[in-house]
Amino acid sequence: MLKIGITGQEGFVGTHLYNTLGLHLDEFERIPYHIDFFKSNEKLDVFVSQCDVIVHLAAVNRHNDPQVLYDINVGLVNDLIASLERTSSKAHVILSSSSQEERDNLYGKSKKVGRELFYNWSIKVGSVFTGLVIPNVYGPFGHPYYNSVIATFSHQISHGESPQIQVDGELKLIYVGELVNEILTKIRDRKTEASYLVPHTSEAKVSELLSLLQFYKECYQDRGEIPVINNTFELNLFNTFRCYMDIKNHFPVKFIEHTDPRGSFVEIIRLGVGGQVSFSTTVPGITRGNHYHTRKIERFAVIKGKALIQLRRIGTNEVLDFYLDGNEPAYVDMPIWYTHNIKNIGEEVLYTNFWINESYNPNNPDTFFEEV
Repeated sequence: MLKIGITGQEGFVGTHLYNTLGLHLDEFERIPYHIDFFKSNEKLDVFVSQCDVIVHLAAVNRHNDPQVLYDINVGLVNDLIASLERTSSKAHVILSSSSQEERDNLYGKSKKVGRELFYNWSIKVGSVFTGLVIPNVYGPFGHPYYNSVIATFSHQISHGESPQIQVDGELKLIYVGELVNEILTKIRDRKTEASYLVPHTSEAKVSELLSLLQFYKECYQDRGEIPVINNTFELNLFNTFRCYMDIKNHFPVKFIEHTDPRGSFVEIIRLGVGGQVSFSTTVPGITRGNHYHTRKIERFAVIKGKALIQLRRIGTNEVLDFYLDGNEPAYVDMPIWYTHNIKNIGEEVLYTNFWINESYNPNNPDTFFEEV
């Protein structure tokens, strides 16, 4: 079993990599990391000495003083190499560099210098090094105004702000989940590559991204409709947008109930994609679910009875509680990477409609069990 350590584990890519490794615990062991390790040679050495593979993601992307940014990033590389030498480690080091390497800025230069320093170390000690040159990364939980323009736009649009386009450039993009899969491939291959250009999986102008995100806001956030999704890129972008909404205050969303002498009618969902609709009854006191998805879009709609729907983002402790009552039919949607459940807290049978955007495939279920 390979022991994997991730510097920058608490960051955008690091969090996704750490959580995805958790889906492969039969193959990988995750070595705990904390940002304070770089403040202590002793702590850093203990961390390094445990690792078969070190994925070096720790870096500063933005700083008011570019020279300080450069010094920090190169300093982190030198500190890690010094620890590798003190512990006589021959760990496989994987570095995340950037497509900005060839630009005339100190951030790109810091990444290129770091890649060259690690490669020279690996040649000297006979270890394995992989230098990943990565395009623009986007995905859930990135920090707005820091990680990507998609993170910034998604935050602004979902919170009622008006984004501004500074430069309407063409961006080469990769979804964070796709990048994590590339890293896992390199871990398994264990082959020295001084410079591996990670292929981008989509291209879009900034204005095109803004237009799509505004469409998702109007269609999904404002009207509750699942939009038309034409390809994997649009699915990934939509799932990214959903994670920037204020879900604590957005859900549960009450349905519009139409009543007449015959009874009532409630429209559960409008959608531009297919999927699977299910219906369930749950007896009092029973809990369903306690699992999460990494790509699927899912809606729970309570139409009769009383329910508690709970969500918790993987890797965090905060549990979100949503109380629904069939007397006022409502729904809650499940963001990706949130484990979720539904419990009948009433005294009668609970009636629930479930919709998910793809039919169940036992060979690729995208369903991972974890208690909320």
